Amino acid sequence: MFSRRKTSLIDPAEALPGRDSDPFRRAEKHVVLGTPVVSDDVPDGHEVAIFGLGCFWGAEEVYWQREGVWSTSVGYAGGYTPNPSYEEVCTGRTGHTEAVRIVFDPAQVSFADLVKQFFEIHDPTQGMRQGNDVGTQYRSAIYYTTPEQEQTARDLTKIYGDVLAERSLGDITTEIAPAGPYYYAEDAHQQYLAKNPYGYRCHANTGVAFPRD
Repeated sequence: MFSRRKTSLIDPAEALPGRDSDPFRRAEKHVVLGTPVVSDDVPDGHEVAIFGLGCFWGAEEVYWQREGVWSTSVGYAGGYTPNPSYEEVCTGRTGHTEAVRIVFDPAQVSFADLVKQFFEIHDPTQGMRQGNDVGTQYRSAIYYTTPEQEQTARDLTKIYGDVLAERSLGDITTEIAPAGPYYYAEDAHQQYLAKNPYGYRCHANTGVAFPRD
C-alpha cells in the first residue's frame, strides 16, 4: 500500500469532487465465504459493523475468518468525496479511511467481541498511521450503525484505554462516529489476501490483549 505524509484531515471544501455513481464492477460473490460482496440487503437479524484499522487487506482477512460473520468487504468511509477511487483516497484529498465492512449475526458473534478484536489487531494510539503506512486513510475508526453499537464502542474504548494508560502506551486516537456513506473499493481489493496469499499485511498492534471477563 502507498504511504503519504499527510497526517491532517482535509477540509470538506477542499475535497476532490468524486462522481455521482459507482464506476467500478465487482465479482458478485465473496471469494472465501460465497456470500454477496455488495451486501446492502442485510439478512434479517444481522448487523453491520464498519471499522478502520489501517490497510484494509489484512483487516478483511482477519474478520472473514470469524465465526458468525456472514460477509465482508473493503471500502472507503468517513470522508467527503462520493464514489472515490483507491488512487484518490491515497492522495489524502477525499477524507476517507480504508475500512472493512462486516455483516454479522449477533446471535453467533457480538459487536462487542468484534470491537475487542479490533483493538487487539491494530494500534489505536498511532493517529494518522498504522506502522509504516502513514496518512489519514490509515486512521483508526469505528463507525457505528446503531445507538447500542455507539455505547459499546465508547465503553470498550474506555476500558482498553485505561489498560494502555497503565502501561504508558499512549492515548487512543480512534475516531468514533456514526456511519455515513460507505463506498465499496474496487474489485482488485476485495478479499485481496485470498487472491494473493503472499500479499502485504500490516498488523501494527500494542501487543496488549483486551481484558477478559
